[in-house]
Amino acid sequence: MKIVTFNEFDESLIDDKHDVEHYHSGSDGDAVVAIIDINTIFDFEENKSNACEDKFVSLAIIEDDSDYEAFKNFGIDAWIKADDLGEINALLNLIEKRSFS
Repeated sequence: MKIVTFNEFDESLIDDKHDVEHYHSGSDGDAVVAIIDINTIFDFEENKSNACEDKFVSLAIIEDDSDYEAFKNFGIDAWIKADDLGEINALLNLIEKRSFS
């Protein structure tokens, strides 16, 4: 699965079966998952059509409850707490199964 990150992200947390690119380092425009955080929501909103396929899933990393409240207004598809990033592969597998199988 092709993943694009808009935020600084430890790509080593994501299984090698996924192709991960950082938007600001260059993106092919064909990602099916976009990973963002509260600091990159506006960058994502402005550039998602350049970074992602027509059908994609947005995944927000939540630092605290106020982040969740802010993301609700942007129609984010999935959330993960920053403290739970070690479990991101389980979430990505679920996204892949439910959205792209």
